[in-house]
Amino acid sequence: MISKFKNISKALAVAMLALCTLTAAAQSTKTAQPAPKIVNIVNFIRLLEPRDPKITEDVLYQTVVQQVNIMKKYHLGGTFLLQYDALMDKRYQTLLASLPKGSFEIGAWWEIPQPLVENAGMTWRGRYPWDWRANIGFSTGYTPAERTKLIDTYFDDFKKIFGYYPKTVASWFIDAYSLNYMYQKYHIVASANCKDQYGTDGYTLWGGYWNQAYYPSKINSYMPAQHEAQQIPVPIFRMLGSDPVRQYDTGISSSRQGVITLEPVYHFGGGDSTWVSWFFKALADDKSVNFNYTQAGQENSFTWDAMKKGFEIQMPLIARLRDQHKLRVETMEQSGTWFKKNYKVTPPTSFSVSKDIPGSDLKTAWYNSRFYRINLLWENNNLRIRDIHLFDETFPSVYETTPVTSNECTFFTLPIVDGYIWSKRDDLAGLRFKARTDAGDILLTGGEPKFSKTATGALHISWPLTTANGSIEIDLAEGQVKINLLSKIKLDWYLELNTPPTDKLPFEKIDTKELDCQFENMPYKLKAVKGSFSKPGNSSIFRITPEANRIVLNMADIK
Repeated sequence: MISKFKNISKALAVAMLALCTLTAAAQSTKTAQPAPKIVNIVNFIRLLEPRDPKITEDVLYQTVVQQVNIMKKYHLGGTFLLQYDALMDKRYQTLLASLPKGSFEIGAWWEIPQPLVENAGMTWRGRYPWDWRANIGFSTGYTPAERTKLIDTYFDDFKKIFGYYPKTVASWFIDAYSLNYMYQKYHIVASANCKDQYGTDGYTLWGGYWNQAYYPSKINSYMPAQHEAQQIPVPIFRMLGSDPVRQYDTGISSSRQGVITLEPVYHFGGGDSTWVSWFFKALADDKSVNFNYTQAGQENSFTWDAMKKGFEIQMPLIARLRDQHKLRVETMEQSGTWFKKNYKVTPPTSFSVSKDIPGSDLKTAWYNSRFYRINLLWENNNLRIRDIHLFDETFPSVYETTPVTSNECTFFTLPIVDGYIWSKRDDLAGLRFKARTDAGDILLTGGEPKFSKTATGALHISWPLTTANGSIEIDLAEGQVKINLLSKIKLDWYLELNTPPTDKLPFEKIDTKELDCQFENMPYKLKAVKGSFSKPGNSSIFRITPEANRIVLNMADIK
C-alpha cells in the first residue's frame, strides 16, 4: 500500500513538473511576443475655415470625401471626428453614416464653434463662427458649469443624428473636468491630445507622456496619474506622429517650435516618401516596450490639394505593413478598449530609433512610465540625456476651475533635464557622460547602441565604449533609471548636467542623495539610490558620481 502511494506521489510530482514546465513555456512564449505596433488613422472635420476665404465649406467637404475614398481604396479603417458645426451638416451626416461600422468610427472633435455655444444657451464671444483662440475655441475658456452644458448639447445632438453617443472625443487639449464628465455620464473610451510642442499656434504642451497613451490625473489632463484611484480611466493618445529624433530640438531659442510630424501636408515629414518610410520602419521594427503607436491622418482645414501627396505615400505603406502583420490599424475606440483591457494604470512604453534617415547617424530612445519620461540622443559618438521630466498626479492644472482668458494655454510637468527650454542653438543643455583622465575631463565616446526590452517592462540599452574597453549598460524601468559601467579597466566616469546661463532651472538645493526642486510652486525631488549628487566648482549645474560603477535613480518617490 505504501509503495502504491509512493508511485501515486511520484506520478503527481511528474505531472506537476510537466504542468509547471508548460506554464513556464507559455509565459516565456507570451513574454517573447513582439510588442504590438498600432496605427490610428484620424481625420477631424471642421465645417468652415475663417482664416482663408479660398477654403470654402465645399472645399472642406470634398477633402473628407477624398480621405474616405483613399482609405477605402486600401481597405483601411479609421476614425472621423466631427466639430459640432460639421456634425450638424447634412452632407457629413450622410457621408459618414454610410461608412462600414466595423472599420470606421465617428466621434467628436472638441473645439467649440458658435452654434454649439448658442445651442447650449450661451452667448458667443468669438470673432468668427469658429475662433481658434484658447479662451474661445476650447473648453478651457469656459467655466465648469458651461463645459457641462456644452458637453450635454453636443452628445445629445450626436445621439439624435447617429443613434448612439460618441466613444472617442479628441482635441488639441481637453481639460480634466470635461474628460471626467464625458466618461462618467457618456462612457467615452478614448481621447487624444496634441503632440508635445512649445508655443506652436500659441499652445504649449511640454514634458508629458511622450507618444503612445496614458491615463490622466483627475485634476490635470496633461499629467499622467500614478495611481488608479487618482486617474480618469480614459486613455489619452498623443497625436500627429512626432519625429522622435528632430521634433524636440526644432526651434530652439525661438518662441515657436517648428513641426516635423507624420501629418501629410509637411514637405519634410509626412509628405516626404523617404521620411515616411524611415518613420514607419522605426515604428514597426525597432524595439519597443509594451506597445508602440502613431496617429496618421489630417484635419480637413489643410485641404486635399495640400495633403494628397502625403496620403498617397502613407496609405499604401500602412496597408502593406498591416498585411505583413507588422502594424495593427484600428479605430481610436478599438485602441482605447484594448488599452483599458490590458492596463489598469499607465504602462511603461518606449520608442527607439537605431538607424536614422539617410545621411544622419543620430539615434534615440524615448521611455515613458506613469512616473517619468526620459530621452537619450546619440550624436557624433557621444550620448546626451536630452530630457527628463517627472510626473505628479497632485500637480493641478490652473484651467480646471478657472477659465483661461488669454489666447494661449500652457501645460507642463516637472523638469529635471530640459534640452529644449534650457538650450541655446549653439549650446545645448543635457546630462552628459564624462570621465576624468590625466589629460583632463573628457566626453565618453562609443559605438552603436543596442536596444532590447525585458520581461519586466524595462528598456535595456547597451552602449559599447571606445573611450575604454567596456560598455555602459542602461535599464530604463518603470520606477528607476539604472546605469552601470561594465569594464575591466578602471574608468573615473560620471554624469554632468550642463546648460547655458538661464533663470529657468528648478534646482533649489543639491544634497548628496537628492536634488530638491521647485517648478510652478510645486516642490519635488530626485533621489539617488546608488551614486551621489554634487555641485562642482565649474559651469556644471550638478554632477552624479557612481557608486561601485553604478548609478540608480528613484523616479517614483519624488516627495
